[in-house]
Amino acid sequence: MTNSEPFIYPVRHANPRPGLRDRWEGAAWRQVPALSIAHFRPESSLHRPRALVRLVADDQGIYGLFRVEDRFIRCVHTGFQSAVYKDSCVEFFVQPRPEQGYFNFEFNCGGAVRVFYITDATRTAGGFKAFERLSPEDGARIAVRASLPTVVSPEITEKTTWLLAFQIPLDLLSQYVGTLHLTEGALWRANFYKCGDETSHPHWAAWHPVDALNFHLPHCFGQLMFVRANGSLAKMPHAVEPED
Repeated sequence: MTNSEPFIYPVRHANPRPGLRDRWEGAAWRQVPALSIAHFRPESSLHRPRALVRLVADDQGIYGLFRVEDRFIRCVHTGFQSAVYKDSCVEFFVQPRPEQGYFNFEFNCGGAVRVFYITDATRTAGGFKAFERLSPEDGARIAVRASLPTVVSPEITEKTTWLLAFQIPLDLLSQYVGTLHLTEGALWRANFYKCGDETSHPHWAAWHPVDALNFHLPHCFGQLMFVRANGSLAKMPHAVEPED
């Protein structure tokens, strides 16, 4: 897939470092640009939830906050590495080094997590041609807080806004790709998704468009650029959704 304009999101230094309970409009987040997950696959139902995410980082980790204006919300998978993508779900796929693999951090609206380290995303009966499931010990190091209950069943059919905060330690990623340093101007590759495969109104949306009904397409990733707080956004046309 090609696009004449780059999809680049500026990841600012965490100052202050956000907590899992910090609000979308709170001091840690309100000045951080919001990325919009707005490119829906044509296979989706007519439900088009508005999904935004903010991301910051420091030498300890990556910190994110999703905000979703949703309906038809369902959540029944509760365990680590369960099929959270079948529920109302948001996802962060990240490839710190272009010559190596990527991580698929998938979070349902109740806070359950699924994550692999994938080096060959060719589909097979067992999942992918080359991948490693992160262990429960690794999973315990990923901090998550959801604003909705762990289980949502039956569906919430009325309009509801929900939040999902996460914290990923840098040294967890380094276990798989080598030591990482977030230097000024460093570029990682990434994409962000919203889905709900087994909700009553299934949908599949991405930040950078995907050219098939498949989120595991590293060639469709955009870029994360690590910048100081006042990093320029002038050449980042797809990075930010204006605030209301």
